Amino acid sequence: MSQPPPAPPSLQELRKEIDAIDEQVHRLLMARGDIIDRLIRVKQTQEVGSAFRPAREAGMMRELVRRHRGILPLDTIESIWRVIISTFTYVQAPFSVHADVSVGESAMRDSARFHFGFVVPYVSHFSAQAAVEAVAKSKGDLALVSAISSRSPWWNALEADGAPKIIARLPFLERADHPAALPVFVISRVADDAMVTEVEMWSIRVSGWNADTARALAPLADIVAVPDTAFDGAALLVSIAGSGLEKIKSALIEAGASVRSSALVGSHATRYTVPPNGSAKA
Repeated sequence: MSQPPPAPPSLQELRKEIDAIDEQVHRLLMARGDIIDRLIRVKQTQEVGSAFRPAREAGMMRELVRRHRGILPLDTIESIWRVIISTFTYVQAPFSVHADVSVGESAMRDSARFHFGFVVPYVSHFSAQAAVEAVAKSKGDLALVSAISSRSPWWNALEADGAPKIIARLPFLERADHPAALPVFVISRVADDAMVTEVEMWSIRVSGWNADTARALAPLADIVAVPDTAFDGAALLVSIAGSGLEKIKSALIEAGASVRSSALVGSHATRYTVPPNGSAKA
């Protein structure tokens, strides 16, 4: 005679399991804080530079994507992880987020809070240039500016040695209906060995910029372009992944433009696109 199936656990038993997991999560976060406290003391004697480590953060984010499963949305995991990292970074070296709200106050604030939480101070500015200038005057602050449009070539201020650079492009995970979908660049001062260089960001000034040159570059790179009256042309912020700077320059010249100058102004990790089924891919 077959045995009856075991009775399902009661709600009280399941809630006890949840409480036990919550306690473990809290204890692990406190243990992480203890390690950060030790890390701060080690950094004071062994490391100089910003607490931001874009390459390490990109690697950790990819590991989260790789092992994630279950009903918890990937966006939630991304936000929780970002807030944890940002808060512990703030504990190591306090910083502020300077945001260009000319692209929309609510969308930019959503992006800042999703990626950096509420502990990190948030400072709004009415232009990208003002946000970048604030970071240039600071020791470890960062700026958030639009990654798809601009009213001025704010990236020119990143060309000089020692100037802040573009260190990330957010959101790292892209999907339809992302809760912080505004495409933004993150700008800060970071040690060279901490940068992730999968996508290079170049400031390129050209003369002879028109619709034909724009169409020639469109298949090769993402571009933000604004008028450059000094050369009767355009100032470009070009995202280059794989094709290389020389290929971009050749395409410009073949389309009838003249390249006046070019300068590396940062880099960032390749983003992940999350299709409707929820599985992220590069």
